[in-house]
Amino acid sequence: MSAPTPQQGRLAHAPVVLRGARWWLDGGAGSVPASDPAFTAVLDDFALAMAAADQAVANLLIRQDGASSVDPGGRW
Repeated sequence: MSAPTPQQGRLAHAPVVLRGARWWLDGGAGSVPASDPAFTAVLDDFALAMAAADQAVANLLIRQDGASSVDPGGRW
């Protein structure tokens, strides 16, 4: 299984967007690139954690679907 990677687009309910390899602060008046290395490192880490969590949930759903087909009662 490959390591999770951050998805392009808006970070979960936050005013930041990942476009290409660059974070942008997105507001009603427009967007500006995030340039502080410490801040963008935190955004990278958070986005990777979110991607890993999304993958873990997807894996659980796959396991649950597989278990449901083996046991029609839905028990694991």
